[in-house]
Amino acid sequence: MLVFPQDAARDEAEWREWLDGPELFGVLAVNNADPAGAPVVVPTHATLLTGIEGEDGPRDELVLHLARVNPVFEHLHEGCEVRFVVTGAVAYVPGPWRAAPDVPSEHGVPTSYYASVQFRCGVQVVDDPAGKAEVLTHQFADLQPEGGSAPVTAEGGPYARMLPAITALRLPVREVVAKFKYDDEKPAEHRQRVSAHLEERGRPGDRAAARQQRRRLEGEA
Repeated sequence: MLVFPQDAARDEAEWREWLDGPELFGVLAVNNADPAGAPVVVPTHATLLTGIEGEDGPRDELVLHLARVNPVFEHLHEGCEVRFVVTGAVAYVPGPWRAAPDVPSEHGVPTSYYASVQFRCGVQVVDDPAGKAEVLTHQFADLQPEGGSAPVTAEGGPYARMLPAITALRLPVREVVAKFKYDDEKPAEHRQRVSAHLEERGRPGDRAAARQQRRRLEGEA
């Protein structure tokens, strides 16, 4: 992912706070086992765990589960690397909104606003019942904090008999690249004007993009 200096996360806390919402949904991208084939991509929920002990000390780890019959498993193996990409707060910004004050509005250049975090990860395929139950327990706690479901165990209960139908993944995080593309290189007046336009237009994503733009602007103060 191309990240110009003005679009980079200001620190690790910025991308962590952005991801700290009610759900983490993104795209798992896997190299095709056939070098001539297109990459394999899977949209899915994931859970980000922190402080997992690894060989080099505590690390972050993504965990998720998929149907055992998902064709992505034909391309996954221990030792390979994958990416997990989360993108949101997306808005299309029309050219007239971005025109400089001294040029006609029809000469303005449109752009896209978005936030995106890309994780580069190792792969651990989890196929034993206890390991799958552990991953599901993490995901239930993350995605359904209000509870209401029975515990997930490999020994019994309503979910044990369903575990053979899934395969879990643990993805140790090796690198994180974050991007917040909201015209940070433009003057404050420009960004304030665009934020107001986004809030007024109100398409899906517009208000979230405006919030990110205003947050980045306020962070410069």
